[in-house]
Amino acid sequence: MDDLMILRESLRSQRPVPWDQMPDFALYMDQVLSYMDRQVIRFDEDDGLTAAMVNNYTKSGLVPRAAGKRYGREHLAYLTAICVLKHVMSTRDMDLLLNEELQGGRTIAQGYGDFCASLDGALTLTAREMEQYTDEASLADAAIHFALISYAAGAASSRYVTLLRQRKESLEQARKPSKKSKKDKEESHQDA
Repeated sequence: MDDLMILRESLRSQRPVPWDQMPDFALYMDQVLSYMDRQVIRFDEDDGLTAAMVNNYTKSGLVPRAAGKRYGREHLAYLTAICVLKHVMSTRDMDLLLNEELQGGRTIAQGYGDFCASLDGALTLTAREMEQYTDEASLADAAIHFALISYAAGAASSRYVTLLRQRKESLEQARKPSKKSKKDKEESHQDA
């Protein structure tokens, strides 16, 4: 039960560093990896961020390219969000959400601040829920309870992502000139 107490305390107290407290100087990859170990709650040793993962996230466009081999606050913000979200959604969905969060002139600092506020609420709520399950006899009940919360939250998140994707696709379709209108223009030029 000590493991559960440690987890509950981590959920209560461990939070990513706020934007204005992140390093204001560029970091090399090994420094980034070390820094990220403190940004998110790790569940086991195999759960950490690796240089290969950072490179893959950069190649796929999830993380902006580094300036040379140096990473700044914006990279740390993206990587923090990715390290949390990768447990519950695909890279494709993360890409959509991260891009959507920065629409309308929002800065990375604002998006990161909102992300951290939502994460704080989720972690605090989960730590509070864990207080109901403190003895050995309730391990199975607790596991089912949190699995069901995860299921319900996952269903809601999936639906929101689907709606965002549909909205984005509709906007993209509306921006494209239709083939019919091009054809109509060509015919009207020929008639003139």
